[in-house]
Amino acid sequence: MSNAEIARHLDRLADLSEIGGDNPFRVRAYRNAAATLRDLETPVEDLVAAGADLTQVKGIGKEIAEKVRTLVQTGSMPQLVALEQEVPPGLLEVVKVKGVGPKQAATLWKALGVTSVDELEAAAKDGRITSLPGFGAKKVANILRGIESYRRNTGRVLLGQVDAVLDRLLTHLRAVPGVRRLEVAGSYRRRKETVGDIDIVAVADDPAALSDALTSYDEVAAVLGKGETKTSVELGSGLQVDLRVVAEESFGGALLYFTGSKEHNVQLRQRALERGWHLNDYGLFEGGEPGRERKGGRLLASATEDEIYARLGLAFIPPELRQGRGEVEAAAEGALPALIEPGDVRGDLHMHTTWSDGRDSLVAMVDACVALGYEYMAITDHSGSLALQGGLDDEKLRRQHAELAEVMAGRDDITVLRGMEVDILKDGSLDVTDEQLANLDVVLVSVHSFFELPEAQQTERVVRALLHPRVNVYAHPLGRQLGQRDPIALDLDAVFAACRENRVAVEHNASPRRLDLPDVHLRAAAQAGLKVFIGTDAHSVRGLGAMGLGVSQARRAWLTADDVVNTRPLAEVLAFLAKR
Repeated sequence: MSNAEIARHLDRLADLSEIGGDNPFRVRAYRNAAATLRDLETPVEDLVAAGADLTQVKGIGKEIAEKVRTLVQTGSMPQLVALEQEVPPGLLEVVKVKGVGPKQAATLWKALGVTSVDELEAAAKDGRITSLPGFGAKKVANILRGIESYRRNTGRVLLGQVDAVLDRLLTHLRAVPGVRRLEVAGSYRRRKETVGDIDIVAVADDPAALSDALTSYDEVAAVLGKGETKTSVELGSGLQVDLRVVAEESFGGALLYFTGSKEHNVQLRQRALERGWHLNDYGLFEGGEPGRERKGGRLLASATEDEIYARLGLAFIPPELRQGRGEVEAAAEGALPALIEPGDVRGDLHMHTTWSDGRDSLVAMVDACVALGYEYMAITDHSGSLALQGGLDDEKLRRQHAELAEVMAGRDDITVLRGMEVDILKDGSLDVTDEQLANLDVVLVSVHSFFELPEAQQTERVVRALLHPRVNVYAHPLGRQLGQRDPIALDLDAVFAACRENRVAVEHNASPRRLDLPDVHLRAAAQAGLKVFIGTDAHSVRGLGAMGLGVSQARRAWLTADDVVNTRPLAEVLAFLAKR
């Protein structure tokens, strides 16, 4: 059982406990434990197998340690099973709707009998919800918008969450004797921000043995289908995995076809037809009958994607670009960009420590960035208005800088910039004084409140903040949280113009729950002449690992290393921050 799966059980226990009216301190302990174990690098099942004391893990008390140990050893948690019998399971979907927390869900269930999202929608539309205390017309309107957002995102998993569970599965499948090739295709390979299911294409001497290895994998909750060439399962996380075993000569054709996107494949097939050929998941053929099945014709290319692209007169197109947005034309003209690579990144300029809402200390984050080989980094804890995040006031900022000086005394293995993520207030002013800003090397600004402002007011607010002379980076520009909070309404042309005027970079926030700016807008920002920062917004050492996720989104946006400020040497970064 993976750490992510254990964390999901604890999150479920927390939600059901809160709906059931349990002690709020116990509920918070479950949530904190889930966050801790999700970020823990050591597999919890290894700790349990070794008889380790789980209470030595920060944030894990005796009661939770026993629950986790039982879950790992038996696959079940008795307290969770009991709650699932008391509380309607559909309420766990209701609490995923923006504007409905566990306490509100409990009220709706007990007062109106609401036990599903459909019932929630009906109660909102027929006016029954407004009869309850605290559920006015504005609240109901927000709930209805939340239901729309929920339905748009239901059935899809965050790319970063897929990464957490997929590596172990691939290691398990590649260890099967006789597996020659095995690659993930689909939207995961294109690094789309959310994934509907996982497509795996493989070549194996014994397809049945590979299929058996998948269906017997310990995180499989249900076998949806099993055959000679295709096997489908559902994991405990709800993620569907489809395995296709193909002949070695067809591997490239199958990988290309199942990687997609649909729009990209249509353009490739059209290019083949213009030459009197046809392209399907078996490969590129001359003659024969077009379609999904191989029906005659001379095989022109199929073993690798490279040879198919070459035969079509195209440069190899990286999977991240296969979106039907001009990449085929660029490949035909030899005009594809040299996309940014993970190794191009020299530093991370957005992270949080225990000085605000981070889970690891300042020195731990410094040591982790050194281990990543970074040349520089910035500590950017929250400003003071975010009280729940423990934001920095004048006195805390002075103490943080004093600690940083102590940590870095005698060290020359990395340069640490003094930064802050400053809140943009409702009127567009900044949540710190100019005197505070003068003591910082890098200033990030971002929206953390009043998300529902109309576009004109929201844009005016953000533009005013971006024109402050000390601002360097506009962080997570749309304020979205995937599947939880929709983007704020902004005139991005006006925002980009303000950034350009004041030499402010836009951030691509690589946090798995944000990935903000999205690739389409990120490409537009670069085309508008703006520089981009890729920041992890890490709240723990483990969170620093999101940089690769951010780079993959930058690649989807056609960005090169030259488009990204934190691929540049320190001297150039400092010159940019000084607006020189």
